[in-house]
Amino acid sequence: MNTRPAGRLSLVATPVGHLDDLSARALHVLRSADLIACEDTRHTQTLMRHYQLRASLVSYHEQNERRRAAELVQRVQGGAHVVLVSDAGTPLISDPGYHVMQAAIAAGVPVEWIPGPSAMVGALVLSGLPTDQFTFVGFLPVKAGARRQRLEQLQREGRTVVAFESPHRLLKSLTALREVFGNVHMAVCRELTKLHEEVRRSAVEELIAHYTQHPPRGEITLVFHP
Repeated sequence: MNTRPAGRLSLVATPVGHLDDLSARALHVLRSADLIACEDTRHTQTLMRHYQLRASLVSYHEQNERRRAAELVQRVQGGAHVVLVSDAGTPLISDPGYHVMQAAIAAGVPVEWIPGPSAMVGALVLSGLPTDQFTFVGFLPVKAGARRQRLEQLQREGRTVVAFESPHRLLKSLTALREVFGNVHMAVCRELTKLHEEVRRSAVEELIAHYTQHPPRGEITLVFHP
């Protein structure tokens, strides 16, 4: 008789920077995994080496997630413990995972969430701006017209806004913010929990001046309020 326990899918939050931020529960789940699905196997290998993890890795990213979702659910149905991680932070939060989650729900397989780090939450609490009501918008639109339209919509909502941004688009987004919101006070959070962590809380015009003189690098999260 087959006594293998039923498989399950675990959504595990991993550190956004400092590797010691992995929770004890997350480490236990990763150690019990038969398979870890991740955005970039090379990136996840750093975490694997740090904690001496031995599970097999498989890539799960934007280009292959629809096809891979079915494969992962089939592994769970076969009794495997499959863990889904992103490169940093919580899976599905501006990261792949939606399609495997939908496939798992449709198939009726067990899914568990292992909480942990999120750059969105970290930036919000460090910003000094109101936290009682907020909106997370992922990355702002790349095209200027769509970006301005999105910001105008957010201005009407009247809540604190958290958004991810890439270094090479930061000045464009700050300029658009000034055009729509005026010289609003905001926070730019960069490289959270990492060696070169930086949180700048200032008027947007001062931030534009600073990053014009000091081109930014790394992961960036914006927090602003209309």
